[in-house]
Amino acid sequence: MSTSLPTFRLAAPRTVSEAVETCRSHPGSRFVAGGTDLLVNMRRGIDGPDLLIDLSGIDELNCIRIDGDGVTIGAGVPIAALGRDDAIVARYAAVAQAAATIAGPGHRNIGTVGGNLCLDTRCIYYNQSEWWRNANAYCLKSRGEICHVAPQGQRCHAAFCGDLAPALLVLDAEVHVSGVQGTRRMPLNELYVEDGKAHLALAPGDMITAVRLPPTPPPSAYAKVRTRAAIDFPLAGVAVALATSGNEIGSIRVALTGTNSRPFLLAGTAALAGRSIDEKLLQEVDRLVQRQVQPMRTTLASANYRRVAAASLARRLIATLGSAGQA
Repeated sequence: MSTSLPTFRLAAPRTVSEAVETCRSHPGSRFVAGGTDLLVNMRRGIDGPDLLIDLSGIDELNCIRIDGDGVTIGAGVPIAALGRDDAIVARYAAVAQAAATIAGPGHRNIGTVGGNLCLDTRCIYYNQSEWWRNANAYCLKSRGEICHVAPQGQRCHAAFCGDLAPALLVLDAEVHVSGVQGTRRMPLNELYVEDGKAHLALAPGDMITAVRLPPTPPPSAYAKVRTRAAIDFPLAGVAVALATSGNEIGSIRVALTGTNSRPFLLAGTAALAGRSIDEKLLQEVDRLVQRQVQPMRTTLASANYRRVAAASLARRLIATLGSAGQA
């Protein structure tokens, strides 16, 4: 069976409003920027829009702006640019670290911030060729009736595997969204839904235009485990933002990716404020992570490995940031 791209038309709007109107007037069309996720899915027959709306020519999406209220990162900014921006590297370390781990250099030069936040969820039963999926009666996420990961379940368990989302979540980011209903801002945490088939809380025609970060973030870090040390999506990824006073926690936020159908903030961390960073606290964080992550058989790595790896990453990052805060 052919693995070439299907035939499609390309629109090249110059403004956000023009892009939104083009999408509104062409139901089923898709926005594209770097295309490192969408074009692969199209080649595999997973997605087949007849019109792609190229956002790369919209100048307002392609800049990083810094002011007294924080940093605004355009959705069209290349992922690689995050690691080259001095302000982001110095003030938002988790974001720069997450960006540096995404895929390979070529992908980072082409892929965009908005694209990484809106990555399609992934599963070994979904990210396959057309003939493979057809031979297995497709799946609940695309053209099938059963989730092969959880055949008795009622929802898709494909995992979200973007790296930037957890780093931005712990830094209390918000996203700017434009669509047929106008523009709005929303906490990044509200963008995602725990459903692998419909994991984004965006209406048809909505597009992310920017990410906004507060001006004075706490120290932060990001780490992930993956099958290979490059290219691969995270099997589990963890970001931590930690403010300390001596050895005591002032505030802490932990976010995870790669294990659930959405990236999410770990619940229960507010109770850790005022505590010392010791083995007892790290064990509590370990238990919090292992209770809240929901890895399923969506990768070749076992669910239990991903669960334990996520907890281990959280412990390690908290210990490292805590030690740095005392230096």
